[in-house]
Amino acid sequence: MPKDNKVENRLNLTYYGGADVYSDGEVEDTLLDIAKSNTEKQLNQMIADTCDWSILYHFSHIRQNIVSWLPIKDTDTVLEIGSGCGAITGALAKKAGKVTCVDLSKKRSLVNVYRNDSYDNIEVMVGNFKDVEPNLPQFDYVTLIGVFEYGEAYIGGDTPYEDFLRIIKSHIRPGGKLVIAIENRWGMKYFAGCREDHFGTFFEGINGYPVGKGVKTFTRMELETMFDACGFLKRTFYYPYPDYKLPRVIYSDDYLPKPGDLRINHDNYDRDRLVVFEEDKVLDDVIREGVFDKFSNSYLVVLEN
Repeated sequence: MPKDNKVENRLNLTYYGGADVYSDGEVEDTLLDIAKSNTEKQLNQMIADTCDWSILYHFSHIRQNIVSWLPIKDTDTVLEIGSGCGAITGALAKKAGKVTCVDLSKKRSLVNVYRNDSYDNIEVMVGNFKDVEPNLPQFDYVTLIGVFEYGEAYIGGDTPYEDFLRIIKSHIRPGGKLVIAIENRWGMKYFAGCREDHFGTFFEGINGYPVGKGVKTFTRMELETMFDACGFLKRTFYYPYPDYKLPRVIYSDDYLPKPGDLRINHDNYDRDRLVVFEEDKVLDDVIREGVFDKFSNSYLVVLEN
């Protein structure tokens, strides 16, 4: 049964410019129809019936694994920057006292509120983060899940990623945490023949983005350098596997994979790929050499203010 249109009143449109400047096109209409007509428990069947990457990506419960383990308390407030269609919003709302979402797209935000209509502790603010940010308070947690790489688009200027971090830092309470999930541009799957996620070209990130502009991912050392510059000196790196988008396991420096553990390396749902070498064998060698942290496909970093 379709959900009540009153759900749409949960959007805060104070900062909305009247047009969605970021869109995946007609598929978003499909996503909205699905969110209006299905409960959370029905979404897996919808994924199976459609066999469509966009529906899998936006509605799979596996997406929530990236944050569901965090020790968020029911007294905590969370700011989710770039909440999109609400893939992880529900997982945050289930644990936190309040979740404030910020997203550029009204249509994606509608998908979010319809999908997560059972929660009454979510506010979705539609608009550019630069416009919304000056009026935001401080939070116990801020999340950037698949968002930090767009820092140039969000912030602009000569040092957009560092500036993005500094702005966010001002909205984190003392002892609060910033949670970042992002692809590693040196991720093993990109050497092995997967296309770069944002531009769809081979080896784009590995080569330092010679063609693509406006979006960047980073190596571990590049991230650490930016964190140092912005005063995030206390941080912990985690390694979502096979990546942060559909994580089955989240490794840490205290619990690293062993040879033979990494065998989900060929499920590439969004685009075709090359097979340049035997990825399983190379990953086993990377683990034995003690450099897995440099070649993890994605990073999840928890930074403390």
